[in-house]
Amino acid sequence: MYRPDLHQQMVQEIESTGIKPSEALPFYTRLASNLADIDALYKTLYGDPGSRHFSQLVRILAAAYKNRPRFLLEKDDAKAASGQWFLSNRLAGMSLYVDRFCGHLQQLPSKLDYFTDLGINLLHLMPLFQSPPGESDGGYAVSDYRQVDPRFGTLEDLQQVVQELNRKHMYLMLDIVLNHTSHRHEWAEKARAGDPAYQDFYYFYPDRQLPDQFEQSMPEIFPESAPGNFTYVPELNKWVMTVFHQYQWDLNFSYAPVLLATLENIFFYANLGVDILRIDAPAFIWKQPGTTSQNLPQAHMILQLIKLCVQVATPGMALLGEAIVGPRQIMEYFGRGRYAGYECDLAYNATHMALQWDALATGDTRVMLAAQHEILQKPLGTSWITYTRGHDDIGLGYDDAMIAQAGFAPYEHRRFLKEYYAGVYPASVATGALFSVNPKTQDARISGSLASLCGLEKAIKEEDAGAIDLAVRRILLMQAHCFFLGGIPMTFYGDEAGYTNDYSYLTDPGKHYDNRWMHRPVIDWEKNKRVKEGEGPHHLIYKGMQRLLALRSQLDVIADTNNLRWLHMHSKAIAAYLRSGSKEGLCALFNFSNEPVEVAFNLFDLYGFKSNTLYDHWQQNLVEANQEGMLNFQPYQFYLLRVQGEEG
Repeated sequence: MYRPDLHQQMVQEIESTGIKPSEALPFYTRLASNLADIDALYKTLYGDPGSRHFSQLVRILAAAYKNRPRFLLEKDDAKAASGQWFLSNRLAGMSLYVDRFCGHLQQLPSKLDYFTDLGINLLHLMPLFQSPPGESDGGYAVSDYRQVDPRFGTLEDLQQVVQELNRKHMYLMLDIVLNHTSHRHEWAEKARAGDPAYQDFYYFYPDRQLPDQFEQSMPEIFPESAPGNFTYVPELNKWVMTVFHQYQWDLNFSYAPVLLATLENIFFYANLGVDILRIDAPAFIWKQPGTTSQNLPQAHMILQLIKLCVQVATPGMALLGEAIVGPRQIMEYFGRGRYAGYECDLAYNATHMALQWDALATGDTRVMLAAQHEILQKPLGTSWITYTRGHDDIGLGYDDAMIAQAGFAPYEHRRFLKEYYAGVYPASVATGALFSVNPKTQDARISGSLASLCGLEKAIKEEDAGAIDLAVRRILLMQAHCFFLGGIPMTFYGDEAGYTNDYSYLTDPGKHYDNRWMHRPVIDWEKNKRVKEGEGPHHLIYKGMQRLLALRSQLDVIADTNNLRWLHMHSKAIAAYLRSGSKEGLCALFNFSNEPVEVAFNLFDLYGFKSNTLYDHWQQNLVEANQEGMLNFQPYQFYLLRVQGEEG
């Protein structure tokens, strides 16, 4: 809806920054198109849109556009011309810690050929910005949003990385932590010094009355290492909200200046050259007594407001919401109703990630398939980050109803999975560990590298050639399953070379208490050179991933156009999905079992495929039925079949 009053205010505020309409017509057009929605969201959250804070918001948008470098404006135009660029099948990412991967930002440009050789063109650099040693939470306790931590280099080093990435037509993803800052951030230091304006940036209380109300309904995130959600600040004789760790103070987004300061930081990253901004823990950014203070409607409004502002000022940057929640809740982060597709552009398909591990442990895909109805509700034009594991632990937070639908008792089923991946279940091949065990509920998550959880660490230790072969099969099965599912595949560094658990963290005083560091290895570049050029299981894993990524980039049907359909193969061990195209499609089938399996070949005819044209991209041959009319699967075998319908 056009609002003349808003338009006049918009023009006045923009002209005050020195921008003329004739010089910034695309920006004016985007702002005029979105200003009514920005106004409506802002007014719902903060009241009168005519306040000085709303005027400041418009000026922040104008300044972000004015300060955007020419090469990024050109990149914005190129992305707009290609449609929603992040839906492309030609994107594939890797997430890494710079110091553990190559030591320093200055060394990263020399490693870019390693990525391009593998087939990776999107780098997610784990938190780079300043955080206090010993109180960093892996970089998620930020003490300065605009200064690179000296452990990694300088801001100039990061800018050089951006230039090299753009020269190679690669993309960059960085994190921004919205829910909290370090207690050593400038805002927190000013609050601790008694500045009331900056105390309003956080949730401070003079006594335990309101904190105790919050505690009645707020869960504990780290019950072992950081119980409770509030920390006493003796300098102020007050309690401050600290949902994650005591050194991470939660920001109060009900105070408009917090949103404005956050937007300025977001645009700082956008104008560095960030292509995807990963918003950490967005589920927590609005707090309300009597609730869990997670996934509240106002948190979604904040994200929708951020999305609209980014769309106006820096439209080439996509937003990723790191909301690790259940399948029904995750859909909310893509936006609902009027804002469907206008909240986060991307979200982690965390439910499916965990369900892959469920299927691998049980050899049974029924729990995984039970979740797909919810996951398929994703709005057109948005996409997933698909992955086998990330830097964090693996949670088992999918719905009990899905487990029960497959015929399992939920509590016993989760206990089995925890014991299996911790390696204590008698028949387990995995070498992992439980993370953040809740002594009250026995809830826990799982740590361990992809290779170790798939059995490679144990098989190598036992010098069992057959077990090593099965472990490699499991690893490639897991990777292939998520590479072709739909979304941007995001591998975790070291997985491409079959790195097993790294136990060096046990001797590091800043890490020994957090077993997630076992799957965050320090890269041995001599080893990686041997992996690329040599032989053995690590080489097979590397070459297999390289082939899978090359196939993905060649198959346009893998672009995420909501063209996914799950197929039923009448075997609980087999997961099968179709990616349909106008002429050809891809039918991907995966045996999650450690046993040979057969499925009836005539199922392909029943689904409308021409069975005489079933070419397997992976094995590079035509697939035919055996004498009994069945399709054979060896343990952990998968097919990537080119299929044609009767009209193809």
